[in-house]
Amino acid sequence: MTTTDLLSVQGLAAGYGGALAVRGLDFAVAPGTIAVLVGANGAGKTTTVQVIAGAIRPSGGTIRFDGETVTGLDCPAMVDRGITLVPEGRLIFARMTVEENLLMGALNRRAAANLARNLDRVFALFPRLAQRRGQLGGSMSGGEQQMLAIARGLMAEPRLMILDEPSLGLAPKVVAETFGLIRQLNAEGITILLVEQNVRQSLQLADRAFVIEKGRVVLSGAGPTLLDDPFVKTAFLGL
Repeated sequence: MTTTDLLSVQGLAAGYGGALAVRGLDFAVAPGTIAVLVGANGAGKTTTVQVIAGAIRPSGGTIRFDGETVTGLDCPAMVDRGITLVPEGRLIFARMTVEENLLMGALNRRAAANLARNLDRVFALFPRLAQRRGQLGGSMSGGEQQMLAIARGLMAEPRLMILDEPSLGLAPKVVAETFGLIRQLNAEGITILLVEQNVRQSLQLADRAFVIEKGRVVLSGAGPTLLDDPFVKTAFLGL
């Protein structure tokens, strides 16, 4: 953890109904990088990113964003500071149009002031969404819904975009497109924190990776380097 980290998580503890899913978790994300959280189901990855996004209040620890302590702030406050979560399962508004879904992503003051510019940006980035701007979100394919969820997140003008299982349930071709999009967003200056069940592709993509077991980081390193780690090979790559 350094003073130059965009996101710093120290001693984080959180859970549901009195049971801790995350306990004493520490990691940091440098600005302009792609970081990935790797772990088995139930390791605490989704709980971690929901706490960072303000959807769950932590029971312990500290979260700092761009040097400011933001521990315990709610979702609107986190979005105002530049943190956006694209949740697992996409969670688009099925009975709203593509454009209406996108507008729901621009409710914070900063993004609302640049609404037209941001809408043009996401339609340029996602031409299929531009073609379907009047179509109901629930009538689109899984890949198109994932595009819409990411585009909705971009409407908030994030500095840190958290993507929780963006490739889940998608066809291999669409998975490749999704990872290509993540690279593009990062190249445009957005810091990425990724939770992803496709361990091989996510580690190849990541500047930094953190392996979580039982709510704690047990291994970390450069993503491609961890592909050669014996534990990662056995636990996640089937080698």
